Amino acid sequence: MDMSSEYLYSIGAMNGVAVVVYGEVWRLFSAMFLHGGVEHILMNMLSLFLVGRSMEMLFSTFSYLSIYFISGLIGGLVSIYFHPIGVGIGASGAIFGIFGAVVGFALVHHKRMHDEFQAFIKSVGIILLLNLGIGLIFPNVDMSAHIGGVIAGLIGGAMIAKYRNSTWLYVVISSVVMVLIYSYLTTLYVDPNNVLY
Repeated sequence: MDMSSEYLYSIGAMNGVAVVVYGEVWRLFSAMFLHGGVEHILMNMLSLFLVGRSMEMLFSTFSYLSIYFISGLIGGLVSIYFHPIGVGIGASGAIFGIFGAVVGFALVHHKRMHDEFQAFIKSVGIILLLNLGIGLIFPNVDMSAHIGGVIAGLIGGAMIAKYRNSTWLYVVISSVVMVLIYSYLTTLYVDPNNVLY
C-alpha cells in the first residue's frame, strides 16, 4: 500500500509544524500506531517480537510500557527537530527504546550474567545493527527517531535495572526532559500564518 503524506497527515501522522506551531502534541502519540504499509508494520512487529520477549522477562508491565511510550515520544520530538516539515509515522522510536532498555539492563547486571552477557549483547546487537542498517539503506527511514528512542530506552533500562522501584522517577524525569525539548522546539518554529511576504 502506498499512502500519500497528505493522507497520513489526515489520520494523525507526526509533523513538526502541526505539533509545535499548532499545538497538536497528540500526533506524537498517534504516529506510533500508524504504518506506511504491510512491510513497515511486519518489520516493526518482528523486531518487537524478538526483543519484547526479553523485555517481558526483565521488566514489569508498567516499566515496559513506560519505556516504550517515553522512547516513542522522545524519538518523535527528536525526529521533528531534524525533520521539521516532514510527515512521520511508525513505532520505530518506541521499539528501539525497548532494544536500548534491554541493553541497559545487561550493562547494569553484566557481572552477574558472566558468559551469558556476551551472548546476550551479541544477539541483541545483531538485531539492532540489522535495523540500523535497514535505516541507512532506505532513505525514508527516520534514523533520528531511532537514535532518540534507543537513548531514552537505554537510560530507562539501566535506571530501572539498578533501582527496581525507580520507574515513576524515570517517568517524571523523562516528562521534564520532553517539556524542555518541546519548549526549545517552539523557539525554532515560525507560524506560517504570521510570515510577511
